[in-house]
Amino acid sequence: QVQLVESGGGLVPAGGSLRLSCVASGGTLSRFAMGWFRQAPGKQRERVLTISRSGGGISVADSVEGRFTVSRDNAKNTVYLQMNSLKPEDSAVYFCAARTTLSMMSLYQSDYEYNYWGQGTQVTVSS
Repeated sequence: QVQLVESGGGLVPAGGSLRLSCVASGGTLSRFAMGWFRQAPGKQRERVLTISRSGGGISVADSVEGRFTVSRDNAKNTVYLQMNSLKPEDSAVYFCAARTTLSMMSLYQSDYEYNYWGQGTQVTVSS
């Protein structure tokens, strides 16, 4: 059973940066496509970025294009979400998710496609 643990959230002023980490245990991260999602109070969970098993495929939500990037270090069983130029509307609980797949390049955009989820980390951007 894979367990995912996010960290790195916190309170940051608008325009600031944060880097979130997601560490996997109980499984080898290289077997999974990964995704970062977020959910703000009263809103549905939304996709932020996804990354393929190889790291060669990445999809980015329009709302964070040019500001957020995703990377993975399979040797460390860790996926990162680098968030720059943060805005108050980026405030949410951020979740990482893992999807078992044989494909090295496939991306998965919907939350129901993911098998495993972390508990989330809160990001709050003050105006």
